[in-house]
Amino acid sequence: MTVHATIGSPLGDLLLAGEETEDGISLTSLSMTGQRNARPDAAPFAEIIRQVEGYFAGELTRFDIPFTSSGTEFQRRVWQALEEIPYGTTTTYGALAKQLGLPRDRIQALGAAIGANPLLLVRPCHRVIGADGSMRGYAGGVERKVWLLSHEGALQPALI
Repeated sequence: MTVHATIGSPLGDLLLAGEETEDGISLTSLSMTGQRNARPDAAPFAEIIRQVEGYFAGELTRFDIPFTSSGTEFQRRVWQALEEIPYGTTTTYGALAKQLGLPRDRIQALGAAIGANPLLLVRPCHRVIGADGSMRGYAGGVERKVWLLSHEGALQPALI
């Protein structure tokens, strides 16, 4: 059964969606409210909420949350690479493409896969920036991307 919850955060309300399993909840989506319509029920998400709150409190730098795989094979490959970007760092679209062995003409597809990431924060797509240091697209808005990178200590004061 699919369950949903909304929690407050410094970015505004976040919407959690998941599937109930024998072991608890398997996260299927973490997004900004308004991106999906759902009835919230926070109870099944207690551990996920604890981790998200720990992240915003500066006490957690990596999530340990079960989540449901979705997306195409290409998207899953890109999303796995996102999960490997360390807290407090950034990478560029070009560097990520190179890491994945993608030719330059596939950077747009890479960007589309990053943009389709359904697990905000958990899969840190906000850590991918332009080669010139610019803040490129983010589903939650560029100002939130800047906030997240500042929170993680990844931005130099001149970039904020």
